[in-house]
Amino acid sequence: MLPAGNKIMTESPILALQRQRKLLEAEYNADRQEFLRHTEAIGMMRRVKRGDAWMNVRIGRSYYNSLNQQVVEVIRTSDTEIEHNFEFGKPVSFFIAKESALIPVPKANMQCFVSYVDGDRMVVAVPDAFNVADLQSAENLGVQLSFDETTYRLMFDALERTMRAKGRLAYLRDLFYSRQKAECFTFAPMRFPFLNATQERAVNEVLRAKDVAVVHGPPGTGKTTTLVEAIFETLRRESQVLVCAQSNMAVDWISEQLVDRGINVLRIGNPTKVNDKMLSFTYERRFEAHPDYPQLWSIRKAIRELRSHRRRGDGSWHQKMERLKSRAAEIEIRINAELFGEARVIASTLSGSANRLLDGMKFGTLFIDEAAQALEAACWIAIRRASRVIFAGDHRQLPPTVKCLEAMKGGLGTTLMERIVELKPEVVTLLRVQYRMNEDIMRFSSEWFYGGMVEAAPEVRNRGILDLDIPMEWKDRTDAAAPSADAPEEAIMQDAGAGNEAEETSYREEFVGETFGRINKGEAELTLATLQEYFERIGKQHILDERLDVGIISPYRAQVQYIRRLLYKKEFFKPFRRCISINTVDGFQGQERDIIVISMVRANDKGDIGFLRDLRRMNVAITRARMKLIIIGDASTLIRHPFYRKLYTYVKGLKDAIM
Repeated sequence: MLPAGNKIMTESPILALQRQRKLLEAEYNADRQEFLRHTEAIGMMRRVKRGDAWMNVRIGRSYYNSLNQQVVEVIRTSDTEIEHNFEFGKPVSFFIAKESALIPVPKANMQCFVSYVDGDRMVVAVPDAFNVADLQSAENLGVQLSFDETTYRLMFDALERTMRAKGRLAYLRDLFYSRQKAECFTFAPMRFPFLNATQERAVNEVLRAKDVAVVHGPPGTGKTTTLVEAIFETLRRESQVLVCAQSNMAVDWISEQLVDRGINVLRIGNPTKVNDKMLSFTYERRFEAHPDYPQLWSIRKAIRELRSHRRRGDGSWHQKMERLKSRAAEIEIRINAELFGEARVIASTLSGSANRLLDGMKFGTLFIDEAAQALEAACWIAIRRASRVIFAGDHRQLPPTVKCLEAMKGGLGTTLMERIVELKPEVVTLLRVQYRMNEDIMRFSSEWFYGGMVEAAPEVRNRGILDLDIPMEWKDRTDAAAPSADAPEEAIMQDAGAGNEAEETSYREEFVGETFGRINKGEAELTLATLQEYFERIGKQHILDERLDVGIISPYRAQVQYIRRLLYKKEFFKPFRRCISINTVDGFQGQERDIIVISMVRANDKGDIGFLRDLRRMNVAITRARMKLIIIGDASTLIRHPFYRKLYTYVKGLKDAIM
């Protein structure tokens, strides 16, 4: 969401950053108050269902990791079907559940951080003074997410640094907040036969940029392929680059693609996709694999033992300790120098770029992937380390998460990438050929969000599952024959609202709490019934032989969890459970499926659609499907909004064209 008028106004960089800081303070206060209110009000079982806590955990082994942190293994033993929100770097606290009270575990409260996550197992870094035996002997032990102060602190610090900056950072700051032309080199375009014309142009624009470039990649247009090639070509000219993204998952994905190109990547921060390939390029795994690490580990162990056996009056204790520390520091510095010296790409989240391991390091180029999902302050954390910045993403898809309405209205959700797209259109390259969707699925998104400039590649234009199939369908509680796409609005409203009173009652939305939002049980049943009907048309053997995959999407977490429960109860879907995934819109970002079914949930007399007004989320939802998109939604509620009316008439028009 852009400030009023959907135009970004130029203003003094310092004043703009000061305003950003005020908005970020409002977001911080709102986020913290909401966290505390939910923690106190909703109860532990609700937190478990939200994925913010584990109950009845088992404690595994405790050890010191390669960063010399004391860590402990935590294993989830119950509610394992619930998707959790624990990930690397998030703060957690331990508690003991006793009847109606939660008792914090001393010294571990608010001081622990997730070091590693793998499904139902995670490794948590705990304070050195903490006695792990207290955890291992505790009954009814649980672990929950704590409020994350660290990221906010880094963003506040980044804004302050940028306001005080001199030199290159000050130049970029002033450039990004003005309509001043960005500088670029001039040379004949390079050819890349395996890229299409707009991808090739994007790589050339990245190479020409002295200050900034933007790769705008709509769904399915090969943004990652383009970005990887741009990084590869940049490394022909520079010894090392910094690659960042807002989320760990996005960093992991781009890192994996770079490794596949044979590039030496050093990943700062543990990846969320856990396999040997991903772990092999993390800093921790590389550090532990270094030939000098066993010697360092022995010295660190000796330091810990010396601390625990200190005697009064032992005059040689300090001398021994200093010698061991000096030797350990010498080995650690040598290992780090080799690891960072060999790496061509340093990869981390935006907040991870503040890691002490990168202190003093500068990079010629910073690449920020999924830049349209990152708050502006988060981008400045990494920009201070670079001479030029390449943004890649799509500001027509998922925006940054902003919880404070006042901050959102003030423009906190306007990203640095959006600002540059608006102020410097000459540095933006739009990727125009998409390789994911059937043309009929793609066309609506292209026309509404991208001015009709995105087109389907010939090889996917007519892709489908069944002959004479309609690529997009809209079903609601009536499933009655609809008027043609050019019918007057009154006819569409009458058709959309058809149905008896009993049907209307069963298909009404229900409010189930601020965190989960809303649920529509009748629509959930219709979602699975519609999918079952389509499966029966395809045939079981065809689905299994072709390994067709299905995504069921809903904007509301309560609906997602309800549909999951329904799916596991239905015998029909038992052979297909592995090929069906169910998640929120955010959970499907960056993914695609052969078949997508969207449950819209909202159904009321007022036409209130809540945060379905955030059309960028709907752009993500409707562009996940390769061959078939089915929308399940109460048309009489949704089409009062112009976007959904246009979508409804577009889908019905496809049906009319075939019939």
